[in-house]
Amino acid sequence: MERILHLIQPKFTRKSKDSKVQLSRSRAGTIGIFLFLLLICAFMLLPIAYAVIQAFKPIEEIFAFPPRFFVRNPTLSNFKQVFFLAGNLWVPFSRYLFNSLFVSVCGTLLYLIIASLAAFPLAKGNVRGGNLITGLIILTLLFRPEVTAIPSYMVISSLKMVDTYWAMIMPAMASSMGVFLMKQFMLVAIPDSTLEAARIDGAGEWTAFFRIALPSVKPALATLLIFTFQGLWNNNGAQQYIYSEDLKQLPSVLSSISAAGIFRAGVGSAVSVLLMLPPILIFIFSQRSIMETMTHSGLK
Repeated sequence: MERILHLIQPKFTRKSKDSKVQLSRSRAGTIGIFLFLLLICAFMLLPIAYAVIQAFKPIEEIFAFPPRFFVRNPTLSNFKQVFFLAGNLWVPFSRYLFNSLFVSVCGTLLYLIIASLAAFPLAKGNVRGGNLITGLIILTLLFRPEVTAIPSYMVISSLKMVDTYWAMIMPAMASSMGVFLMKQFMLVAIPDSTLEAARIDGAGEWTAFFRIALPSVKPALATLLIFTFQGLWNNNGAQQYIYSEDLKQLPSVLSSISAAGIFRAGVGSAVSVLLMLPPILIFIFSQRSIMETMTHSGLK
């Protein structure tokens, strides 16, 4: 008996050593991945941190030599200067704020409806040429906005929308990113059996869309809401369609304030921080929906 135990014991010892080596390797790999992701995260957050720090620096620290990254004597003078300059503009600052909020909110809600209505038949309907339409949608994602700037202006001009709110809203409605995102999520989140059961019970397509499809894709809607709102809020390219000063948005204020020379370098950073706040707050309150959307995007 002792001889048998003597023969078996080295095998168990060897296996335990191998398991410890594998465990240490897996821990080392996990730590390495974590450090790499931490480095990428720090690299992505560096511009935001730099803008925030610059916004609280006095003018003498901004142009100090050698330059220092962190602020030593934080001040709110840059933010006070922003509101002082905004109060002396030809158009009240509240008007720019209203324009940005109106265009962002109305454009976001309208695009959520359009993208959902376009994605539902492509994902769950028997549409002839659905694969071709999906391919064209993916193809349009390859074009930069600069390529379509002149055709977009010609279309808006022919529709008599130049120098109106619609000129800032309608170009965003032509984006295909939301349609593609909603279609891919609907393929996973909405079972075909559920739709078939609803149709057998007498539900029409509109009922299936509003009662089944939309409640099932709330995470994707929240994600699309954030991306669309951020795009419309920071959309300075749409100002090419606007000539009246009382129709312009906050990005135009940023351009005019930060283009006045070195004495407003900190003011430009302060305006950038103010413009970043709404998208960041929306992301913080909706990040769970974004993570859920990213989780479902790889399934089919």
